[in-house]
Amino acid sequence: MDDANDRDTGWFRAVYDRHYADVVRYGLRRLDTSAASAAEELAQEVFLVAWRRRWDVPSHALPWLYGVARRLLANHWRAQRAAPPPVELGERPATDRHDGVDQLLDVRAALTRLSDDDQEILRLVAWEQLAVGEAALVLGCGVTAAKVRLHRARRRLTELLADTPTPARLGGTR
Repeated sequence: MDDANDRDTGWFRAVYDRHYADVVRYGLRRLDTSAASAAEELAQEVFLVAWRRRWDVPSHALPWLYGVARRLLANHWRAQRAAPPPVELGERPATDRHDGVDQLLDVRAALTRLSDDDQEILRLVAWEQLAVGEAALVLGCGVTAAKVRLHRARRRLTELLADTPTPARLGGTR
């Protein structure tokens, strides 16, 4: 798969088989959670671009594929002239036996209050488990810029989480 001159259907099938599920999960995390078909359509569009531009796909293809998905989503949202749909968090249970659920809901709520750029760098590193250099490729910036963006996004998220009232702070019981 490293030979750029050998970009035939066998090469494409290998890339597709290896990364299709990753690209679908990327779409699911950025689209309405009930939109599995939309995430699959996004993945199909990403791989269509990958086939058309197969000579440009690097040997480590996943960050490049995420970058294509990111640009396709941005084009879609621009075309609709609307912001990405908000993440529906649902009702918070009055009592919860799982402390981690409350923390996860707090993090997700705080994440939605960040800018799109901050959300994207945090998602790429945390959810997609990319290294900062790989995230830089997706974002189309240098590694140093990605490190700075990540540092600032983490700081802003931490500040939002510190300001988030929790049931314990509100006098609630668990």
